[in-house]
This record gives sequence, C-alpha cells and structure tokens, in this order.
Amino acid sequence: MAEPDDDGEDVDLGISLEVVATVVDLAHAVQEAGEAKLGDDDDDEELDDDEDEEISEEMLTDYIDELNEEQQVALIALAWVGRGDYEPEEWQEALKLAAERNVKGDASAYLSGLEGLGDLLSEGVGAFGLAIEEVDR
Repeated sequence: MAEPDDDGEDVDLGISLEVVATVVDLAHAVQEAGEAKLGDDDDDEELDDDEDEEISEEMLTDYIDELNEEQQVALIALAWVGRGDYEPEEWQEALKLAAERNVKGDASAYLSGLEGLGDLLSEGVGAFGLAIEEVDR
C-alpha cells in the first residue's frame, strides 16, 4: 500500500493499515490480559486469566504467522520506527534489516516479545503521518 511521506513521495509500507490495525488490537488485548493477571489475587480467577492470555497471545502469533513474509518484515520495521530506531526516511534500510532479522521466519515470536507492541506499531504508522485509529475495523 502506498502512502505519502513528508516529501510528498509515496512510500510502500508493504502492508495494509487494516492488517497493522488488527495486529495492534490483538497486541493490546494480550497486554491488557497480562495487566489484569498481575492485578488479580484470587487463584481461581488467575487461572481464567491465564487461559485468556494464552488464547489472546496465541491469536496474535497465529495471525502474524499467517501473514506473508513481506508483511511480517513490514511489521518488524514499523515496530522499529515506532521505537525510534529508524526514521521514516530510513524505511528502506529498516525493511532490509528487518528481512535479515526475519530470515529464520520467527516474526511472530519476535514481535509478540516486544513490550508495548501495539503502541510501537501505532507510533511507527504515525511517523508516516497515518493513524491506526482512523482505520475501519
């Protein structure tokens, strides 16, 4: 999907905003489940939270695993832009290094292990002047 950058040129993110929004939503659900578990002192409810967290994290990793390699690489690069490792002008370099990083095909494990993944992806998209909040779900 081509999106304008600050120079008025098109940047191919290699992934649709709808897919990124879905990953953001799933990542936030996993994070919220984890936070709920930490704040819960009742053992019975804690077991339920464990199941909810596993299901949510499994849904996140399964969804990422189903994406093609280009989309997985784009998610990694967007997370890096969101973290401040790269600027939008360095997008091609970020994609190149993300592809090298994903050579083992473990994008879902890598991404799900990033703290605040949903926020990182939102920030990454925001760096290109786009907003996840505006995507229809």
